[in-house]
Formats: sequence, structure tokens, C-alpha cells
Amino acid sequence: MEDKRSFKLVGAGSSLSQEKIQKPTLTFMQDAWRRLKKNKLALVALWFLAFMLVFAALSTAFVSKEDANTFNSNKVTTYRNLPPKISDHLPFWNGTIKYSGSNKKTDVYKEQEVPKGKKFILGTDNLGRSVAKRVMVGIRISLLIAVVATLIDLLIGVTYGLISGFIGGRTDTIMQRIIEVISSIPNLVIVTMLGLLLGNGVTAIIISIAIVGWTAMARQVRNMTLSYKERDFVLASRALGESNLRIAFKHILPNISGIIIVQIMMTVPSAIMYEAVLSAINLGVKPPTASLGSLITDAQEYLQYYPYQLIIPALALVFISLAFILLGDGLRDAFDPKSNADE
Repeated sequence: MEDKRSFKLVGAGSSLSQEKIQKPTLTFMQDAWRRLKKNKLALVALWFLAFMLVFAALSTAFVSKEDANTFNSNKVTTYRNLPPKISDHLPFWNGTIKYSGSNKKTDVYKEQEVPKGKKFILGTDNLGRSVAKRVMVGIRISLLIAVVATLIDLLIGVTYGLISGFIGGRTDTIMQRIIEVISSIPNLVIVTMLGLLLGNGVTAIIISIAIVGWTAMARQVRNMTLSYKERDFVLASRALGESNLRIAFKHILPNISGIIIVQIMMTVPSAIMYEAVLSAINLGVKPPTASLGSLITDAQEYLQYYPYQLIIPALALVFISLAFILLGDGLRDAFDPKSNADE
């Protein structure tokens, strides 16, 4: 007797449900955010930078520049070079320090007759000023210099590169030669000249970064514009009668926005480090105003005896720069559509 077997459809009950797309439709930015969330380091860097920006903005209400810069000349010997202290029983934050050549730790607060109950979380400098307050002001100034200079680079570089790449021809050639001339001028010469005209300060540093820094952004945008202006969607826009200006800023610019954002994330830490280098050669902000670079420079001569004065601003500088770099790498991977092939 022939064995009759019946087959049952397992899974979806109809062809319509089988053809149903289960994955939700995502926009480009939603898909990029989904990719970024998978990069744990980039996500941690994003939240860290968000916290630092909020902290720098809110700290102005509690710690002013004058609070961090001023000191009592009559009490310098009492408050100078105090180590960090939170509690008497907490290691590394108990107000003691081991001087070079000594085997015993010294209670500096007791030795210098600091009033009882007076503590400094990150210690004090050689003039008795709070290192915590000066680091807070230094973070604000360094972020201000980096963000403002980057915004200027973004405005000039994107506009310049977009126009140069889209128009092309002789205009593009002339505009690129201008970039080469500007790029050939050493930054140190520009900073020195601005220092003579404006004096060393935040304004001179921002202008010096903005004069030269936008050229890298302009080159990047120009190269991407040359690639995108021959795409089908640009030809279709021209056929529909849209103006060149509208095509450049409405159609090409959004398509290269991912590259621009990544470039910005790489520009900010470069500007922060640039300010630190200028402060190291006494071309940075005017004393007694503190930036991270000037704090590191001032603490160099006391490194052997009071290392915390240099380590604390140096760690702040490293962490902020590293966070921008990690976030930039994460954004580059998130905006790269080729990563779809790896999923």
C-alpha cells in the first residue's frame, strides 16, 4: 500500500506575509545613529563630551575667571602648593605628600597651618590658587577656542570648497592656488604677528587658527563635490531647471554632511592641542588667565615636587582630545554606507 504523506506549510501562513519586510525603514541619520550605538567607545566618548560641554557651560555660574585667577598675597605661604585633600583617611587625597629625598609623608595642611576644615580637592598652585577652579576655567577656555575656531573653519571651508568644486574650471584652479598660498604660511608667523597687533590672548589664537585651519576642510569638501556633481540626481536637478546654488547647497551638501561632521571631530582636538603648544612657548592666553596648555606649562618646573599640578590638567587635555578622536572614528564608520556589507 502506497504511503501517503501530507506536507504542512511551516512558518507564515500566506505568501503576502512571507513577502512582508520585517526590517523598519530608516532614514540616513537614523541608520547612522544605529551604527554609532554599536560602537561602545564612540558612544562613551559622545556622552563624555556632552557632559564636559554642559559642565563647562554651567560652571560659569559657580566659578568665574576672577575666582580662579585671584589670590591673597598675605596668605600665599599658608595656601601655596597644598596637595589634594578630601578626607584624612583617603589615600592620595589626605593632604599629605612625600618630598624628594624623604621617606616620610608630610601633612602639608598641618605644617603650613591651614585653617581647620579648609580643603582643596585638587590642591593649590604656587600662589595658593585652587587647581580645581583653574582647571575648570582652563577647560572652558580650551573648549571655547576649539569650538569657535572650528565653527569658523566650517563656515569658510565648506562654502569655499563647495563653490570651488561645483563651479570647476578656471575658477577652481584659481581658488585652489589661493589655498596653497595660505597653507604655505607657517602658523607660528601668523600667531606672532597677531600677538603684536592684538596681544596674546584668546582672540589672537582663534583668528590664527581660523586663518589657516579652514583650508583642510575646503580641500575635503571640494574633492567630495567634484565626485558628487556628476551624479544622476544632480543631472536630474539641472534638467528640472534648478539653479546651481540651490543644487550645491540643497542636494550636494546634505550628501557630504557625514564627511564634514567627521572632519569637524578631527579639527577640534587639533585646535585644543594647538592652543596648548602656543601656551608652552608663551604665545597662548595672557596670564593669569588659565587654559589647559598654560596650566601644564606653569607646572613643569614643579613636576619633581608637586606632580599633581601637571598631571591633572594634562589628563583633562588627553581625555578631551581622545574623546573627540574616538567619536570621530565612530562617526566615520557610522556614516560609511559600505559597512552594510559587514552586517
